[in-house]
Amino acid sequence: MPRSERSPLLLAGLLATAGVAHFASPRQFDATIPRALPGSPRTWTYASGAAELALAAGLALPRTRKAATLATAAFFVGVFPANVQMAADWRHPPARQQAAAIGRLPLQLPLVLWARGVAKGAKAGS
Repeated sequence: MPRSERSPLLLAGLLATAGVAHFASPRQFDATIPRALPGSPRTWTYASGAAELALAAGLALPRTRKAATLATAAFFVGVFPANVQMAADWRHPPARQQAAAIGRLPLQLPLVLWARGVAKGAKAGS
């Protein structure tokens, strides 16, 4: 399988894994939900997990890939505040947790660029 065909499937796998994790272990994600958002953190955890699963499905299908990759890039930008919240909240835990929380911040940009790159290689509606 050529690299250009693998990339969207790898991105879909990443999103599917994260989506399943939101349902399998929601408590760790609840802690990252910005307190400024209305409602229960668990609702946001499940909603973001469902969004990741839907995006993964869209990426896996060539017909919906272009739209799904653009939505994925927007999703990665949209969840950035949760990563900032996590870094702010995890200032006092052990160094390993602090490093994980802070390390997530710069990873968001490569994820956005990856999704945009997949979008450029996708054909609309094909």
